[in-house]
Amino acid sequence: MKIVGASILAITLLVAPVAQAATFEFAKLSCGEFIKQDQATIGNLMMWLGGYYMGDDDDPVIDFDKLGKEGEALGKYCATHPDAKLSDAADEVMGK
Repeated sequence: MKIVGASILAITLLVAPVAQAATFEFAKLSCGEFIKQDQATIGNLMMWLGGYYMGDDDDPVIDFDKLGKEGEALGKYCATHPDAKLSDAADEVMGK
């Protein structure tokens, strides 16, 4: 299923507007940096996270409602924990 997530990300990057940063070192990205990104970049990161947290046995379905709710929860978490690593925040909100 990781391949499905990577494919989704690749397609999203091809059709999405060019984001500010060409690359992110995810392990170093803070919550504060995440919430300062433009909508297209946040959307791309959420699509990547959705694929990352997809289980190996999950059906390859993109649930935009779920991604939206998780994005909102992640944004709220990050607003109150700007110094936290985004990867830790995503684990907290999206579960691993």
